[in-house]
Amino acid sequence: MILKFQNNSTLNIMIILFLILTIAFVSTYISIPSIIKVAYQKHLCDEPDEERKIHKQGIPTLGGIAIFGGAIITSTFFVNFSSTPQFGYALSALILLFFTGVKDDIIPLSPSKKILAQLIAAGVIVFKCDIRLTNLYGLFYIDKIPYEISIVMSILTILLIVNAFNLVDGINGLSGGLGMISSLSFGILFLVLENENWAYIAFSLSGALLAFLCYNYGKEAKIFMGDTGSLTVGLFLAIFALQFIEINRVANYFKPTFAPVYTVTILAILLGDALRLFTWRILQKRSPFSGDRNHFHHYLADGGLSHPQACWVLYTMNLFLIGIMLLFRNVEQVLSITFLLVIFGIFTYILWNFRHNKKQKDAIGNEIITLNNTSEKKNKQQNTAKA
Repeated sequence: MILKFQNNSTLNIMIILFLILTIAFVSTYISIPSIIKVAYQKHLCDEPDEERKIHKQGIPTLGGIAIFGGAIITSTFFVNFSSTPQFGYALSALILLFFTGVKDDIIPLSPSKKILAQLIAAGVIVFKCDIRLTNLYGLFYIDKIPYEISIVMSILTILLIVNAFNLVDGINGLSGGLGMISSLSFGILFLVLENENWAYIAFSLSGALLAFLCYNYGKEAKIFMGDTGSLTVGLFLAIFALQFIEINRVANYFKPTFAPVYTVTILAILLGDALRLFTWRILQKRSPFSGDRNHFHHYLADGGLSHPQACWVLYTMNLFLIGIMLLFRNVEQVLSITFLLVIFGIFTYILWNFRHNKKQKDAIGNEIITLNNTSEKKNKQQNTAKA
C-alpha cells in the first residue's frame, strides 16, 4: 500500500518516523541505567515478598519514568500542537497519572486514590480533549450515542484499558511487548488515515517501549515499568483507541463498522484477560482487583514455559488476531465479532488446559515419588527386623 499525504511526501514521513523511533529509543535506553542506579541507592525496589512474585532479589520499579520521558520528549519535538491542540490537554492527564504512578512505586497508594486519579485523567481526556466515543456503528447493536451516555462510556472505556494494561504487567517483557505491538498498530492505522501527529505520538511510545524491553525482557529483568509505566502507557493506549474510532469516522478510509471491532482486536489480549478475570472474581464475591494466578501469563508459566516463551505465545496470538481481523475488515460486523470471540475462547481453553495437564502430571509424579519413598522405607524396616 502506498501512503499519500497532503502535506508531506511518503519519503519524508518515513524519515520522520525513523527519527522518532531512534530518538525515543536512544533517550529511553540511555536513561534507564541511571534510574536503576538511583533506585538501588534509595532502595526503591520491588522485593520478592509475595507468592505471585518469582524474582529472587529486589528489582527497581521506576522504568516507567524512562518510558514516559522518552515518549513525551520525542513527541513534543515532532507533533504540530497548532493542528493537534488536544495533545496539550492529553499531556496534562498523562502527567497526572505519571506522578500518581511514581508516588505508588515509592510509597504504595490505596486503590481508591489510584482510581480517583484515573477518573480525573479520564475526565480531562473526555471533557477537555473531547476524545470520546460518539458512535459504535452497530457494535453491540449501538449506533449514535447520546452525549451523556457517551461521556460515561468513554470514561469507563479509559478506566478499563488503563487497568487492563496494569494487570497484564505480571512477567518480564509482557506488558512492554504487548504495549509496543498495540502502539505500533495504532501508529500504522493513523498513518493510513493520514493523521501524522497521532502517528508520531504512537511511534514515540513504541520506540520508548522497545528500549525498555532491552532491560526488562528475558529470564532476569534489570528493571520493571512499575505503576509509573503501566498507568501512563495504559492511558496512551486508551487515547489511541478512542481517537482511531473517531478519526476513521471522519477519514472514512475503513468501513465505519470496522474501527470499533479492530480496536478491540488490537487490545484483545489485554481486554480479554482483564474482563475474564474481573467477571470470575466478582462471581466469587471477591474484589475484581484482588490478586491470583489466573492470568494468561500465569497459565503459561505454571505450565512450564519460561518468561520469554510465555511472552512469545501471547505476542504471537495478539499479532495473529490483528492480522486475521484485518483480512476480515469487509466482513459483516456480527460475523467478525463472533469469529473473534470463538478464537479467543479456544485460545483461553488451550491455555487453561495447558496448565491443568501440567498440574496433573506433577501430582502423578509426586504420588509416584511418595509411593517409592514409602516402599523404600518399608524395605529398610523389614531388612532391619531380619537383621
